[in-house]
Amino acid sequence: MEKLVLIPQKNFDRLDAYIAENTDISRSRAVKLIESGEVTVNGNSVNKKASLKEGDRVEVVVPDAVPLEAKAQDIPLDILYEDGDLLVVNKPKGMVVHPAAGNFDGTLVNALLSHCKGSLSGIGGVMRPGIIHRIDKNTSGLLMVAKNDASHQHLAAQIKAHSFVREYEAVVYGNLKDDSGVINAPIGRHPVKRKQMAVTDKNSKEAVTHYTVIKRYNGFTHVRCRLETGRTHQIRVHMAYIGHSLAGDDVYGPKKVIKELGGQCLHAKKLGFIHPDGRYLEFESELPAYFKAFLLKLEGKK
Repeated sequence: MEKLVLIPQKNFDRLDAYIAENTDISRSRAVKLIESGEVTVNGNSVNKKASLKEGDRVEVVVPDAVPLEAKAQDIPLDILYEDGDLLVVNKPKGMVVHPAAGNFDGTLVNALLSHCKGSLSGIGGVMRPGIIHRIDKNTSGLLMVAKNDASHQHLAAQIKAHSFVREYEAVVYGNLKDDSGVINAPIGRHPVKRKQMAVTDKNSKEAVTHYTVIKRYNGFTHVRCRLETGRTHQIRVHMAYIGHSLAGDDVYGPKKVIKELGGQCLHAKKLGFIHPDGRYLEFESELPAYFKAFLLKLEGKK
């Protein structure tokens, strides 16, 4: 990792352009560093269009170079379904989906490369082979993986058309007023905390989440969430937006987290889609042990 400190000698219109002109970092790379929170101006995160004044302190953290491609690793997988076109995998809590800074191995992609012997869709690139949609590291549950480009395109089109069934179960703080509802609020990059997402009208995309109450407890509610769209951190951001952040969420929830959960209490429980051969397939996974244990605790049985 390298840290650069830059002090503009005159006013400058755009941060990304300034970095590109005063370092060997390309402008596109500068934008990615800014969006990932690796760039600060006077100690604050800003966006790529931020203007600079003479004497500002610009700090740029340049992560170490990453491998050019993910490597196969013999890691056990919980596979619910597999054929020549795709797999449906039940990802455990704590596993990262694909290699990235800080997580170059032990990911789902590393395991898939070993299991599939390289037979995966290449549309996602060398670091994300076969990956059509993702779930967060600390979210457990179902993911669909494409084995070839044709199936990848077929399945991705369903996600884009909002015809892909994705249902989650979660435990949230508080008691929801209504038994069901729809959260229709656009999501984009947080204007200040660049590693987070937020409900915002600026540089955002449509985001729609449907929720239904499963059971209420003292101070918590067990809910089912169905995604109409699939934005980064969508359920976590939307539930926090309506005042009911996910139990255990150390990013969008209260500062005092529920450590026993090891992250947000969120499980991708159901997937439904049309297979490339025309069949409609639907899969469900059982709630994992950590989720069941927390429900038992809320019921006073543990």
